[in-house]
Amino acid sequence: MKDTHIPDQTSPSPQPATWRIVLAFILDFFTAFWVLGFLVASILGGRTENGFELNGLSAIVFFASIVAYFVVFNKYLGGTIWKRLLKAKR
Repeated sequence: MKDTHIPDQTSPSPQPATWRIVLAFILDFFTAFWVLGFLVASILGGRTENGFELNGLSAIVFFASIVAYFVVFNKYLGGTIWKRLLKAKR
């Protein structure tokens, strides 16, 4: 009888280091905070001399946009900006 056993070639790919995942999240959060903060403040009128200040509806839009950033990038675009740059995708 002929041996028809084929070795398993679907070995799991190595997981990224935990520090990469944590660093990617921190950098993504700060990037989203500043970029989306300035964007929302520019559109809804919350810019100040020192940056931006968001209250009420503009703050809600801002926080929703941060959540949307993480959801959209992770679910539809293959990972956030810093996850992709640091190769921290699981």
